[in-house]
Amino acid sequence: MIGVMSFFTAGPVVAAANLFSTATPARATVRVVVAQDSRAMRAFQTDDAVVREMVARAVMALTDTAEPAAAWRTFVSPEDVVGLKVMAAPGALGGTRPAVVGAVIEGLLSAGVPAANVVIWDKQWEALHAAGFVALAERLGVRVAGAAAAGYDPAVAYDTPLLGKLVWGDLEFGRTNAGVGRKSFVTKLVTCELTKIINISPLLNHNHAGVAGQLYGLALGSVDNTWRFENDATRLAEAVPEIYALPELGDRVVLNIVDALLCQYQGYQRVMLHYSTVLNEIWMSRDPVALDVLSLEELARQRERAGMPPGQSNQALYQNAALLELGVADRRQIDLRRLP
Repeated sequence: MIGVMSFFTAGPVVAAANLFSTATPARATVRVVVAQDSRAMRAFQTDDAVVREMVARAVMALTDTAEPAAAWRTFVSPEDVVGLKVMAAPGALGGTRPAVVGAVIEGLLSAGVPAANVVIWDKQWEALHAAGFVALAERLGVRVAGAAAAGYDPAVAYDTPLLGKLVWGDLEFGRTNAGVGRKSFVTKLVTCELTKIINISPLLNHNHAGVAGQLYGLALGSVDNTWRFENDATRLAEAVPEIYALPELGDRVVLNIVDALLCQYQGYQRVMLHYSTVLNEIWMSRDPVALDVLSLEELARQRERAGMPPGQSNQALYQNAALLELGVADRRQIDLRRLP
């Protein structure tokens, strides 16, 4: 997929309300299920038992199975090494919540995946520790890993002419030969260890990507030399889909989950509860683009309800992802099922 995006025009960054066509409806092609329970989060604290039941309902509905363990076995086998990609930097309240990850882990264990074959991961181990994932891993007997600490694979990279300012920890940091800074290398955690990835993202605004969701979270959490993309919507629109489309990365993703217990519609990285709405929902799909599209829609809805100006949605990013066949960006093609 490297170089494909050079044929695309990134286009403007537009409001979420203008992202999708309202022309003649298209046939629904992807399923998204939503489990909701008003008891899941109270006073911003999760009820783990309720969350566990929501996750079980969602995975059974998505797979049309009658038993949770059977549902999980449609995605993984006991031989797999399963990486649960979380977003830890915003913390246990603003990022992926440990209760949701714990529910997924218990489901995997019930399906016969050994605890030693389950890895909670994000880019930085320190953020994972601060968000409570190290404690969760110790309690359930699974592993936790930082992509940066695992090192980067010199044989697998995203290559673009845009040069980056390398920082300590990047594979090419300190090198001066020609072409240094063109590549973002994929973590060895993915290329050498994980066989399957379950991506669990929060419903969290991102000022340049629109949402810190499935595509953005996995792509930039898996490679080094990302500063060249981070604060530019046009660069993100090109880089995020192309990085996700690397076979060593995107082909390992088997399930996508949005932790929509809380929706933060302003800010990023810092918890802003005054710009948040408790939704008490869990979303699941095989399609990462569809979940990001719905996330943009919900963020726009919550900003409108709060009487705030429309946010910015990086339309080009999701259009490009659809062109690369990473998923469906047309809202009319999403079969959204809210569970009773």
